[in-house]
Order: sequence, then C-alpha cells, then structure tokens
Amino acid sequence: MTLRTILFPAVSALALTACAAGPAPVASTPIHDRETGPFLSAEADVVSPAPLPEDWWRLYDDPVLDGLVADALAANTDIRQSVARIDRARAALRGARSDRLPQVGLNASAGYGRTSEAQTLPGQDRDGGQFSVGADVAYEVDLFGRVSSGIAAARGDVAAARADAEAVRVMVVADTTRAYADAASAAARLRVARSIVDILQDSLRLTKLRHDAGYTDGLAVARIESLREQRAATIPAIEAQRRAALFALATLTGRTPTALPANIGERNVPLEIEAPLPVGDGSELLSRRPDVRAAEQRALADGARIGLARADLYPRITLGGSIGSNASNLGDLFTGGPLAFLLGPLIDWAFPNREPVYARIDAAEADAAESVAAFDGTVLVALQEAETALSNYARSLERRRILVAAVASAERAARIVRAQNREGLINSLDTLDAERTLAEARAMLADQDAEVSRQQIAVFRALGGGWSARSGGAYEAG
Repeated sequence: MTLRTILFPAVSALALTACAAGPAPVASTPIHDRETGPFLSAEADVVSPAPLPEDWWRLYDDPVLDGLVADALAANTDIRQSVARIDRARAALRGARSDRLPQVGLNASAGYGRTSEAQTLPGQDRDGGQFSVGADVAYEVDLFGRVSSGIAAARGDVAAARADAEAVRVMVVADTTRAYADAASAAARLRVARSIVDILQDSLRLTKLRHDAGYTDGLAVARIESLREQRAATIPAIEAQRRAALFALATLTGRTPTALPANIGERNVPLEIEAPLPVGDGSELLSRRPDVRAAEQRALADGARIGLARADLYPRITLGGSIGSNASNLGDLFTGGPLAFLLGPLIDWAFPNREPVYARIDAAEADAAESVAAFDGTVLVALQEAETALSNYARSLERRRILVAAVASAERAARIVRAQNREGLINSLDTLDAERTLAEARAMLADQDAEVSRQQIAVFRALGGGWSARSGGAYEAG
C-alpha cells in the first residue's frame, strides 16, 4: 500500500470547495511514499499473515479473561470519558449544521405610559397602551464556504473523537489482558519459587543428615540454608506483584478492589498462545490503528478551517425579512393598518482592513501543516511500534527456548549430583552449586514465560487490535 499524499490533497480539496471564490490554500510538505507491505520482523514460525481478529484476546481461550474484557469495555472510566468527548464533538457539529437553516426570531412587547404634551396631537389622549408583535427571518447564503467549511471541520472533529475513543478501547483491552496475564504469570512464578524452596529444603535435610553422620562440615549446611532463605525471600515480592495486577484489573473494569470476583486470581499458568500469531501486514496496520485515523481526521478538520478563515475575505450575504405590527390596543395589532414588513439582502464585509483576516488564514494554514506533519509522524511511529513489538516477541520466544534447554540440563545435573551426594561420592560444594544452578534456571524460565505473555500482548496492542469501526463501533460521525 502506498500512502503518497493521501491526506494533504484531501485537506486542500476541502478548503478549495469551502471557499470556491478564493485562492487555493497554501500546501505544506506532502507526505512521502510509505511502502507498507509485509512486516520485516514477521518470522514464519512466530507469526502468520492471517488477518488479526478484532477480539484477539479470545485466542487465549479463557472465559474469565473474556468476561473481564467485556466488563472493561462497559465500565472503564477512560472509555466513559472518551464517549463524553464524542458527545461534545457531536454537539458542536449540530451547532455548525444549524447555520444552514434559517434563523427565526419572534418578539412581542406591551406597555402603558404617557407621552409628552408636545408630542400629543390635539384631541388625543396622552395616556394609553402600546403593543407590538413581530418576526424576523435571516438566511445566510453560503457563497464563499463559511458554513460548509465549519460543518466539514466539525465533522472531522467528530471523526477524530471517535477514533480517539477507539484508541482508548485498544489501550483498555490490552491493559486488561496484560494485568490478567501478569496475575497469572505471578501465580505461576510463585508456584515455581515455592517448589524451589521445597527442593532446597530437601537438600538441606540430606546435608544435615550427612553433617550429623560426620561426612560434611557445618559450612555446607549454612550455605544450603542460606540459598533456601534467599529463594524464600523472593516469594513475598512475587505475591505483591500478583496482588498489584489484581488491583489493576479492578480499576480497569470499573470496580473497587474488594468487588473483584475471587475467581479472577485462580489461574496459575502463564497466559500464552502457542500457535503463530495472526498479524496481517503493514497495509492493514495503518487502516486498523485508531491513532492513525484520528491524526488523519484532525488534519482534514484543520484543512477545512483554512476555508473557514478564507471565507472572511469575502462578503457575508444574508437574506432576511421582518414583519411586525404596532398598535395602541390589542384589537388593532392584526389589522392591516399597523402591519409593516421588510425584505432584502444584508451584506456584511470587513473592508478595507484585511490584515486580521490574513492573520487568521496564516494561522489556519500553519495548524493544517502541523496536523499533516503529525499524521506523517503517527504513521511512522505505528510502523516502528509494530516492527519493534514483533521483533521483541520473536526474541523472547528464542530466549525461552534456550532457557527450556538450560532447565532440562540443570535438572539432569541436579539428579546426578543428588545421587552421588547420597552415596558420598562428591562433596557438599558440588551439591550446592548444582542446586543453585537449577534454582536460577527455573526462576529465569518462569520470568521468561511471563515476558512472553507480555510481548504477545504488546504485539496485539501495536497492531491496533481490540476495537475498530469494523468491530461494531456504536458511534457515527453524523
């Protein structure tokens, strides 16, 4: 997919259409070509080119996670704020559209008073009532695009607010899945840490037996005991991390910590997808990432504001009319005698001081150029984040494979050393070294399992999965 100047021509066209009688807006530097084919970091045994499903978290096949994501999408406070911003942008769009409609005003008044003697004709009563009723109608003829440019800008603001809300949903889904994965990984790491402590406790028991039998000295006992305590000391820190992840889940799903269901923390195996991840390609990425769509819509809205500013170079023409009646009593208000009307155009044109208008045009063009540059940067950042996430995930799997092999080797070595230790063939230092190596290998593998889960979720987040207009967005631009 080539993104050659996909945005700024649209910005210029909006401004030209909105201000047909004026000169074309000044174009800033166009977006360069962006070739977005297959990802450079997409390794065949790690990911697949299959399209990324919108509900990617269901690939984990965990009903508890599915429920948490549904709760987060329904109750997360950040999502509620983004929805309010959509409503505000929609209200502004309705206000801009109302400029296309005739503006009607009604007025009526009644009073009682006395006129001065000099203003009173002979034979007339100086005291009396005065009644009036009238209506005014005004309609702006949008010859120079002020109204249409305002509507286009407001429509772009609504679309940008919708895309921002989708970006919040992507973040919330990823953060919810990440917190659940962290809680599950912490539980798995706790299980490994406790099993290591149990193994070291058993080694300590055997070493004490050999010490009591006079086959080893007290130093060996102290060293094994120290290693056991060091590993036991990691358990409280891991438990704190697990609880922090559960508290984060409560916040993400709009709950207090005490209201989080008890079964949320029951999973004690890492959250992981063993099959290659479906990631699509770069062309799908740019259409799926809501931050890219939001940046595009902001640039389009700012382009429309160029036309809105240029419209002030030309007259504002309003077709209007009024009808009214004045009488000294209510019965005469609607007779033909006191009825008056006026029809005609009204031209409002700031001239000859045009400098304030030119200043607003320059500011609007600068805003549009900034928005186009921001869009260009957002595209580049999206590609960077996707490639980085895919690369990190592939490397995390590679490291995990190495650690699996290391644990297997350490377990074989530990079994041999334990057998030799029972038969008195080796000293206690060799036993201690084997146990320490095994404990470190198992702890590193447990940590890496957690890292693989985090990197998987980072891939889905970088790809913009979790929400889009295609997945049932409830918000229309209007």
